[in-house]
Amino acid sequence: MMLGILGTLVVLVGGLWVFQRSLIYLPAGGVPEVSSMLPGWVDVEIETSDGLVLGGWYRTPSSEAPVVVVFNGNGGNRAGRAPLGARLASAGYGVLLFDYRGYGDNPGRPTEAGLARDARAAVAFAAARAPGHEVVYYGESLGAAVAVELATAEPPAALVLRSPFTSLADAAAVHYPFLPVGLLLWDEFPSGDRIGAIDVPVLVVAGSADSIVPTVQSRRLYDAAGSPKELVIVPGADHNDEALLVGEQLMTAVVRFVARHVGS
Repeated sequence: MMLGILGTLVVLVGGLWVFQRSLIYLPAGGVPEVSSMLPGWVDVEIETSDGLVLGGWYRTPSSEAPVVVVFNGNGGNRAGRAPLGARLASAGYGVLLFDYRGYGDNPGRPTEAGLARDARAAVAFAAARAPGHEVVYYGESLGAAVAVELATAEPPAALVLRSPFTSLADAAAVHYPFLPVGLLLWDEFPSGDRIGAIDVPVLVVAGSADSIVPTVQSRRLYDAAGSPKELVIVPGADHNDEALLVGEQLMTAVVRFVARHVGS
């Protein structure tokens, strides 16, 4: 009996070790034409430091408005962020939606180090495409961790974190409480250890009913951030609800936050 249980645990842990990235990164291909989803936007190509070419969609900012670079969560592709992009563009911002390596028909395979390269390439593209305009990072879930890491090296004008976790191990432990996930993970995304070193305005938005990233983790990350900072909790919102994609409370908070802290 005991040997059977141990054998099952060994198989389970071994499977998680080998296939963990296929559980963490859930890319989708089949990106539609940008004109069918976001009229007036353009297709762009972003070259990374290791020679990959990533696909993206770009909207030029109006007047002196900033450019918002959106760092996606772990699933789907940029088409799923089109509603967010449209709302941000309606506020006058320039917007860059792009896909990481391995997502949205892009070459390569996603890893923590690879996504860090992709993020740097995206921000460099945005800065070159709209010189003189400030850049805002908008990270959702896993993308919040990508944005936090980049902000420690290349600070934005402001940092928006939607449903962020303190670390990938903390987030995984919620779903695999009986496994030593902290010892198994190749990719760590330790945002809680990094955010204290960031000296830019930070907005954290979380849902009170988030079943993927517990609200307490987003609160802890907010507590660890420096000032100025703001925390918005959307009542009753789960991780993938529309309220946390383009909901009025979310979008109002983002626009007000950017107006308060960017270009002032």
